[in-house]
Amino acid sequence: MKFTAAAVQIAPIKADVSANLTRIGQAIQRCCEERVDLALFPETALTGYFLEGGVVDAAVSTLELAAMLDTTYKPDRPIDVVLGFYERSDGNIYNSACHFSGTSEGWKVVHTHRKFFLPTYGVFDEERFVARGRDISAYETRFGRFAMLICEDVWHSVSATIAALKGAQVICAISASPARGFSGDTYDNLDHYRRLLRAIAEEHGVWVVNSMLVGFEGGKGFSGGSMVVSPTGRIVAEGPELEEHFLIAEVDMDQIGIARQRFPALADLKSVLEDVVREFEEVNRDECQQK
Repeated sequence: MKFTAAAVQIAPIKADVSANLTRIGQAIQRCCEERVDLALFPETALTGYFLEGGVVDAAVSTLELAAMLDTTYKPDRPIDVVLGFYERSDGNIYNSACHFSGTSEGWKVVHTHRKFFLPTYGVFDEERFVARGRDISAYETRFGRFAMLICEDVWHSVSATIAALKGAQVICAISASPARGFSGDTYDNLDHYRRLLRAIAEEHGVWVVNSMLVGFEGGKGFSGGSMVVSPTGRIVAEGPELEEHFLIAEVDMDQIGIARQRFPALADLKSVLEDVVREFEEVNRDECQQK
């Protein structure tokens, strides 16, 4: 099976949900016109990233967001959308990604992922303003089994491993990564992302579709440089830095089985999973005893 994915690099207007939703709707319409099957928008594409206490006013529920998409644009052909936003649920606010399925009849929620790892270093202080997610899930789509990761989730290799062990064939990785460091041909954070995403794809035999935020907030510029990486770890498409862009690539699901036969790292992990779990339990006991 093959499908067409688009990583939409977008520069949202900070805290302006209405304006950003209009632009997202226009982007989805363009994706439909270009026969895209899956459109991936960056982390916090609905509002911008550095809202701090402003997340209280900008957060919406997944059902509210689905209704907002209904009034913004109903596609004339089926399209799936992964969209980053601040989510309000059960009295908490999360940095979330929601997978929607859209048709001419409207938008339905397929799955929601809440950012599992919240960064608290450098320019980041997410734990002050949002709650963290408690699970990493794989879920069924019309293309196959997917998982979503948000920015810092990618920087911890265990996140992708959990997703792959739960059956993920495609990992949608959305990010809002400020450009920082310039010691080579590109920004250090973007160079790091290239290495991380290639390693995730190759080790687990999964497709990785990555959408990166662009634009400036409070003097900080987001890097862009979205990527689509094959199950062999090859970057098949890459977006420009610092500018808005539609990155479109074909995803061939048949490559997953071929890649996993050639490098069966995931199967090898499953064969020793009981011992791996035991090792984690031992580490956890040691940590609890030290406390």
